[in-house]
Amino acid sequence: MWTALGIILLCLPLLLVAGLVGYVYWYVRRNLLGQLERVFVEKPLFIIPRGDPDPTAEEVRFPTAGGMHLQGAYFKALTQPRKGVVLFGIEYGSDRWSCRSYCDPLLAAGYDVFAYEPRNQGKSDTIPDYEPLQWVTRHELADVRASVAYLKTRPDADPKGIGLFGVSKGANAGLAVMTKDVWIRCAVTDGAFGLRSVMVPYMRHWIRIYNRNLLVHGLMPGWFYSHFALVGVRRVERQRKVRFFHLEPRAKRIRQPLLMIHGEADSYIKLEMVRALFRRIAGPKELWAVPAARHNQSIALAGPEYARRVVAFFDQHLR
Repeated sequence: MWTALGIILLCLPLLLVAGLVGYVYWYVRRNLLGQLERVFVEKPLFIIPRGDPDPTAEEVRFPTAGGMHLQGAYFKALTQPRKGVVLFGIEYGSDRWSCRSYCDPLLAAGYDVFAYEPRNQGKSDTIPDYEPLQWVTRHELADVRASVAYLKTRPDADPKGIGLFGVSKGANAGLAVMTKDVWIRCAVTDGAFGLRSVMVPYMRHWIRIYNRNLLVHGLMPGWFYSHFALVGVRRVERQRKVRFFHLEPRAKRIRQPLLMIHGEADSYIKLEMVRALFRRIAGPKELWAVPAARHNQSIALAGPEYARRVVAFFDQHLR
């Protein structure tokens, strides 16, 4: 027969663990969560590329489902017959003309390219009190859908569908829409990343910076950091009145062919974070890690090979 003392002794280790977890939860929420939220909303210190206006491009202004208007540029293929149409998603803070450095090889190979600027960026309409960050929100998803809808209604639309080519945030938004729209037949991304797969490793890192107590950060399981990452994201959402998009849970819906390009030396979105997202994708996929390249530097360090791979991918899956 178990005595009351025996039951208490048996449960004591569990009670101690529960008490420790409860203490750490209280400590992190009270003392560290505000600091972690500030880190989340800090803008990365990137050199953001912009291009020069091209008089040969067709300037386009098209509506979104919510009544806003976005600015885009449509580039015609330099050779005929046309092989296909590629939608280009620009990176955070960039403009529609920056697509030329990425897409000139595609134009020369026979592809039309359409680059657009999301709301509150470039010449597109703006929402008052909305300050875009590097994270994708429902606003950017609506803008990708509007761009796809515009390409579907053009007189020269390709009835078979389009390809997607996106850089960083533009890639993330495009992949999010691709999970539900098979008219996007394939995709190339450069510097794409999820939310949770980035936040959880940084959560561990930031907590170690702010508190070196092993009991606070060293013994906590992965779900603990995942929970606090989501708590912090939800609080920022309420403050900014937005909803951030979590790509990881939906990545298994991506069954179209995908080429992911990423800088092997990226110190912001580390390669292991990209691999965590890559593993979730269900369709045919390839991850090309470019040696010595940092975030969005792959095209600068591997220009000819970069162009060859991108053109070859679309020739295989979109032509």
